[in-house]
Amino acid sequence: MRKHMNIFAKTVAAATGAAMLMGAPASAQITSINELLNQVRNDSAKTEQDNRAREADFQARVNEQSSLLNAARSELDKLERQARTVQKSFDSNQNRITRLEDDLKSAQGEFGEVFGLARAKAGEFKSMLDASMISAQFPDRTKVLGKIAESKALPSADELNLIWQRMLQEMEQQSKVTTFKADVANLGEGVDVTRVGPFNAFTDGSADFLAYVPPSSDAGATLAKLPKQPGGVISKAAASVAGAAAGSLVSAPIDPTRGSLLKSFERVPDTRERVAQGGTIGMIIVVLLVLGVLFGLVRILMLLGTSAAVRGQARKAQASSKNPLGRIMLAGESVRDGDEEALELKLDEAILRESPKLEFGLNLLKLAAGIAPLLGLLGTVTGMIKTFQAMMIYGTGDPQLMAGGISEALVTTMLGLIAAIPLLILHSFCSSLARGVQNTLEEQSAGIVARHVESRRG
Repeated sequence: MRKHMNIFAKTVAAATGAAMLMGAPASAQITSINELLNQVRNDSAKTEQDNRAREADFQARVNEQSSLLNAARSELDKLERQARTVQKSFDSNQNRITRLEDDLKSAQGEFGEVFGLARAKAGEFKSMLDASMISAQFPDRTKVLGKIAESKALPSADELNLIWQRMLQEMEQQSKVTTFKADVANLGEGVDVTRVGPFNAFTDGSADFLAYVPPSSDAGATLAKLPKQPGGVISKAAASVAGAAAGSLVSAPIDPTRGSLLKSFERVPDTRERVAQGGTIGMIIVVLLVLGVLFGLVRILMLLGTSAAVRGQARKAQASSKNPLGRIMLAGESVRDGDEEALELKLDEAILRESPKLEFGLNLLKLAAGIAPLLGLLGTVTGMIKTFQAMMIYGTGDPQLMAGGISEALVTTMLGLIAAIPLLILHSFCSSLARGVQNTLEEQSAGIVARHVESRRG
């Protein structure tokens, strides 16, 4: 009995699993073989019904797809026939064009070579005019030349005349200094521009030099302000031309390279950039120079004030403690009743007490004047080390790789000498003023001793 129950349980499990695989819902509880058989029959019938529905739908879609395929094939045949017709017409037209071109060449005869030469010269002259700064004033003058150069048809007499007319216009404008309105890329629209032949152009008001950019496929000819102006005599000459009256004779700047020379000023560093090339050592020298000059000027002013106070005290009998001579006189009055030797010692002590105040900072100026060229020499050594390292790594093919080290080597030496010269001058002035005040103090001290001796003997 137990064996029959196990077989029944396994059969129920297998049937349930088969029902679940076929997508049919399994009964929650199956208690007998008959119920299981009925459930399997129902599920089989339902599955067979669904399969027949799917098969009918598939057959309907097969017929639809076949009709669409047939329609696409008929459309393809139609387009192929149309393409063959168009290709035949194209080949016929191409043959006709070839025959007409042959007829044109034979009809032109020797004139074909002449017109071919005219088209070539028109293209060459167009390139030359596009590169000329005069095109900034007449931006549309090369369109006709481009049309002649690119056209396959015979140029007309008017078009041929335009070639030599443009040549004459270029020669005429090259000898003129004229002012016109143009759009400048980084200044705005309608700017008054003064042009000196084909050589250079600058704004009429501020005399800022402009760079000419030839036309390209994307944009026409443009003018743009140079990022760095030449300055000096060149800018003054441009300003004089811009402000000159009509018919007056003035000196005008001319760039024979037609812009290349002026653009080279962009690579010329200004003072700040030159100092920056010195690197850290160069900045140290600049800081040392600034501090030394400020300190030296302050000391000169203080010594000048002290010298004036000492000269004023020398003309007064009443001693004041606000100046070195007055303090020395007060020290002498403290031993007025003493002997000559005691007075001399007291005055010498007072002078020695005042000397450090007068010589304060002189050694610092002297030290800064000596350190500055040594720092410049140090920068020269480090710059040459960088140069040799660049040569070892990259070779000597590109000079720009070595330019940084060479610039640092030369700039630091220059800065060291520039710093040493004014510091030595300031040190000399301060030392001279300090010695002058000291000499005055010693002279006045000797006078005090002499008067004391005379008073004692009298």
